[in-house]
Amino acid sequence: MTMFMYFLYSIFLSIAFLALLPYFIYQAFFHKKYLSNFRERLGILPESLQADARPTIWIHAVSVGETLAAHSLVNALRERFPDHRLIFSTTTATGQAVARSRITEADGFCYYPFDWKFSVRNALKVIQPRIVVLMESELWPNFLRECKRQDIPVLVANGRVSDRSFQRAQKVQFWFRRLTANVTCFLMQSEADAARIKALGASQVFVSGNIKYDIGSDKQSAIIDANAHSINEALALDQSPLIIAGSTSDGEEELLLSALAEVHKTEGLDDVRLLLAPRHPERFETVAKLLDSSRFKYARRSAFVQQVETAGIGNYGALPSVKSPVQSATVVLLDSIGELASLYRFASIVFVGGSLVPKGGHNVLEPAREAKPIIVGPYMENFREIAAEFQRNDALIQVQGTTDKELTAALSASLIELLRDAERVKSLGANARATVEANRGATNKTVEVIASII
Repeated sequence: MTMFMYFLYSIFLSIAFLALLPYFIYQAFFHKKYLSNFRERLGILPESLQADARPTIWIHAVSVGETLAAHSLVNALRERFPDHRLIFSTTTATGQAVARSRITEADGFCYYPFDWKFSVRNALKVIQPRIVVLMESELWPNFLRECKRQDIPVLVANGRVSDRSFQRAQKVQFWFRRLTANVTCFLMQSEADAARIKALGASQVFVSGNIKYDIGSDKQSAIIDANAHSINEALALDQSPLIIAGSTSDGEEELLLSALAEVHKTEGLDDVRLLLAPRHPERFETVAKLLDSSRFKYARRSAFVQQVETAGIGNYGALPSVKSPVQSATVVLLDSIGELASLYRFASIVFVGGSLVPKGGHNVLEPAREAKPIIVGPYMENFREIAAEFQRNDALIQVQGTTDKELTAALSASLIELLRDAERVKSLGANARATVEANRGATNKTVEVIASII
């Protein structure tokens, strides 16, 4: 990438920032967003992150999904390199909250800098990494260029190239060839991902498998475990059949509520409950308004507070000692961050969102580790290999349909079938857990490559 191209890129980035500035200002003043981390995004990091005598490994994850996937990698790096400093960064605030609550093995946390030369240089000067590990192909031109200039190796871990990203990248392949040239090594999730990144110009490419299969292979935090049981005590999640709909997107909650209504029409299934967990916190209020207008009695997770401290996830006041409105609600809105994965253990059936609408789907591995029967919709492009592996092993049900009516009918039929067939539930759940166990190992492969570099 020539100097002129970098100059044009920086100009474009600045124009885009100025165009979005009114939105940032609005969010900052009315929703208290961005202000607290703006300095860090300029590369002005706290003194606590200042480099010391120890060599530093910088791990970066964009948001919640990548952060959770990185947990097993951070654990393994801490074990392999006990004398190294581990710094963890995220792009989103939700990712940062989960990182600070879950990634207890890290020595420090920060936000990823804006991709201006000065902010990148500021961050690198403070952290002084021996190597940078980027989760899932988070590639920014100025950051990669500065790392190359300073002889800092950059490794992409758990890399993937979605259908949409590949199509877009092919249109500007000359740009991506120069971009990938600044990456030391790509460790991709699958052969298909490896072939795509090679087609975009990458040279050092290996297939490591998907690190997300390794999530939960280490001991779960006792605090998080205790928190899950305290939430269950307050919500009574295990007192009746429970459908957990995780990581739902706009347009899916309506279909899930319609499917629940069909389930309740079936004899013996009128006590089935639904827990809705929207993917993005900014949708909590929107989903709450939808539930206000629904026929179901519902309650919000935030309607009660508990005193179990969840390692930074939040402090929630005293648990109710008698049956509360939350316990008697048919639908529960999980309007919290970082708690969904720990609650899958209480589910009778799990629906994984982002799949009834064209969002590409979300991760099915968390409920699979709990041996739960899993249902997804037709849109699983972002997890195509995982979904295909699960289907080959009879470990997942994928409903089909092109209209809301067809999707609702297919979803409700699958829910009713599972709720009335305990053996099928047991079989699907066992197959799901076995599929996860059979595909572990990507974390160790990634650590070995990092070790060979540093």
